[in-house]
Amino acid sequence: MVLPRLLKLVTVSVWLGSSFAQNVTQAQPAMWVQEKEAVSLLCSYDTSTGSYDLLWYKQPSSGEMDFLILQNSYSQQNATKGRYSVNLQKASKSIQLVISASQLGDSAVYFCALREGTVGGLLEGGAQKPRVCLRQPPAVGTKAGNGHPR
Repeated sequence: MVLPRLLKLVTVSVWLGSSFAQNVTQAQPAMWVQEKEAVSLLCSYDTSTGSYDLLWYKQPSSGEMDFLILQNSYSQQNATKGRYSVNLQKASKSIQLVISASQLGDSAVYFCALREGTVGGLLEGGAQKPRVCLRQPPAVGTKAGNGHPR
């Protein structure tokens, strides 16, 4: 019997922005899913400004960071790009990334990022400098979430 292929998805948090108070949290340190299943990753955020962007990035084992999708705070519709879509819940200050029909190539570390900005800053071309906070993936040979050997 052929075992179903599993995807390992590890989530981490990233902050991009200015001097405004902000916080980004991802509570899912790692998850395993079968190929072709939908994957949902949740990110909570807190910000003191009303104008912001939420971005999702993917970092495969090659190490290159790939931009996936962006959601503006002022947009009335949730963003969709290929197999990626988001569900922004402003009231609960959370955003969910949904990957439909997962593939082996989706195995990666996923980053949720918050970028705050002002209209003046954007019009003046102000650059945002990233601050990155990474959570370590589970140790090799352990199952995600409990730290016990597989």
